[in-house]
Amino acid sequence: MNKAWQAFPDHVRLSVRLTPNGGRDAIDGLETVSDGECYLKARVSVAPEKGKANKALIALLSKSLGLPKSTLSIISGDTARKKILRIEGEPEDLMEKLNLITKG
Repeated sequence: MNKAWQAFPDHVRLSVRLTPNGGRDAIDGLETVSDGECYLKARVSVAPEKGKANKALIALLSKSLGLPKSTLSIISGDTARKKILRIEGEPEDLMEKLNLITKG
């Protein structure tokens, strides 16, 4: 299965499909869509207004991965459901943590 992340020398890029107003803050595993793209499925309880859902997503991933919020940033998809995040750090460690939280 195609993973939702891609390693670079000093960071990992993570593709996320975010569901705002999802009732709770949670990571729901990986999803591969019909075009073959793979996404980390995440939901947050807040509405997608004024960047609140994006902030909640970064807080959720930060907590789940055990990383400071400052190491995560959204590089595309600010106002879209599908986003690409940049996670600063050692790619090997980050991919291991991503495998653990997605049970992959």
